Amino acid sequence: MTTKHNPGRRPARRFYYGWVIVGVALISMAFWFGFRSMFSVFLVPMVEDFGWGRGEISGVQSVAMICYVIAAPVAGGLIDRFGPRRVILPGIALLAGGLVLCSTINGLLQYYLFYGVLCGFSVAFISLAAYTAVIPHWFEKRRGTASGFAASGMGLGIMLFPPFTQELISNWGWRSGFMVMGLLTAAILLPLNGFLLRHKPTDIGYRGSDGRPDDAGTERTVPADQRHGDEFRWSLGAAARTANFWALMMFPMLIMIGVYMVLTHFVGFLVQQGVSSMAAAWLFGLIGLTSTVFRVVWGVVSDRIGRERSFSVGMIFFCVSFYCLVLFQAGGGLWLIYLFVMLIGVGWGSTAPIFMTTAADLFHGPAIGIIYGLVEASVGVGGALGSWIGGYLFDKTGSYLWAFGVAVLAAALAAVMIWVAAPAKGRALKQRLAAERVIPMVR
Repeated sequence: MTTKHNPGRRPARRFYYGWVIVGVALISMAFWFGFRSMFSVFLVPMVEDFGWGRGEISGVQSVAMICYVIAAPVAGGLIDRFGPRRVILPGIALLAGGLVLCSTINGLLQYYLFYGVLCGFSVAFISLAAYTAVIPHWFEKRRGTASGFAASGMGLGIMLFPPFTQELISNWGWRSGFMVMGLLTAAILLPLNGFLLRHKPTDIGYRGSDGRPDDAGTERTVPADQRHGDEFRWSLGAAARTANFWALMMFPMLIMIGVYMVLTHFVGFLVQQGVSSMAAAWLFGLIGLTSTVFRVVWGVVSDRIGRERSFSVGMIFFCVSFYCLVLFQAGGGLWLIYLFVMLIGVGWGSTAPIFMTTAADLFHGPAIGIIYGLVEASVGVGGALGSWIGGYLFDKTGSYLWAFGVAVLAAALAAVMIWVAAPAKGRALKQRLAAERVIPMVR
C-alpha cells in the first residue's frame, strides 16, 4: 500500500529548529546581561582614576537604563514589522562601536554619552525585548521551558563577563577591557544572528509551533491563541485597555529595583567590607551561575504549576537573601555571602522567564514585540531607579542597609502584582474580549 506524498507538507523532524532560535537568544542575551553586570566591575577602577563619586558614576547606569526604556519598545515594534535580522544586526554594530568608544573616554560626560546613551540604546536590540518578539512564535506548550533556556543566557553573562573583564582590567586596565568587549561583541554576535536567526516557523517550512508539522490532514495547525475567535488579534491598544496589561508593566519594574541595586553595587559593597576586587567579581559571577540554572528550572516549573505560583516562590528566596547581607555587614562570616549568592540566584532566576511567558500567555499575537518591548521599558525604569537609589542612599548614609530594605519591599509588591496580571487567565481574557466585539455586531 502506497502513501500519497503531499509536496506542500514538510516531513516531521526529530530536531526542531526552534531550539536553534533559543540558542541564538541564549548567547546574545549573555552579552546583553554581561554588558549590564560588568558595569559594577568598571565602577571601582574608574572611581579611583577619575575621583568621581559613586552617585555620579551610578548615574551612567541609570542613563543607560533610561535609553533602554526608550529603545526596548522600538526594537520590539520594528521586529514585529521588519523581522529580527534587519533590526538586531544594526543594533549589534552600534553596541560594539559604543564599547570601543568607551575605551577612549577622558571625562564623565563622555562616559554618559558613549556608555549611557549609545550602548544603553543599542543593547536593547540583543535583549529580552528583541527575542521575546521571536520565541513565542516558535513555542506554545513548551513556552516556559524555551523561555527559561533562552533567559539562562543572562545568568551566563553575569557568571562569565564580570570575572573576565576584571581579569582584563587587572592586567591591562579598564580601557583594554572596554576595547576587548566591543570587538568580541561584533565578532560573535553579528555572524550568529545573521546566519541562524529566523522570525517564525513558517520562514523555514513549519506550519505549527513546538515543531509540529501539519499532521492533521488538510486542517492547518495553528497556535492556541489563534484558535479562539479568529476575528480577534491583540493590538497594543486592545491590550492597554485591560488591567492585566498595567499589572504586567508593574511587577517587572518593581523587582528590577532590587535586582539592579545588586547588579550595580554588589561588588562595591563587598570591597567596602574588605573583600578583594577579584574575589568580589568572582562572587558576583557565582550569582550568574546560580541564576542560570534556576532560569531553566523556573521556566520548566512554570509550565507545570503556573507563572503566578512560580514567581511568588522565587520572590520569597529573593527577599530572604538580603538578610544574609545584613548579617555579614554586622560581622558575620563569609559563608553568609555564599548563602546570599545561592538564595538571590534562585530568586532572580524566576524573573526573566516569567516576564517573557506572562506577556506571551496574555498577549501573544502580531503585536507581541512592541507589547513586550514596553514590559522591558518598565524593567528599565525599575533598573534606573534601583541603580540610582542604591548609590544615593549609600552617599547619604555610608551604608547599603536602607537600600536592602527598599529592595525587599519592591520584591514583595512585585509578587502581589503578578496575581493581578493573571497570566493563567490569558486565554479566557482573549475569549471574553472577542465575544464583546461579536455581540454588538449581532445586535
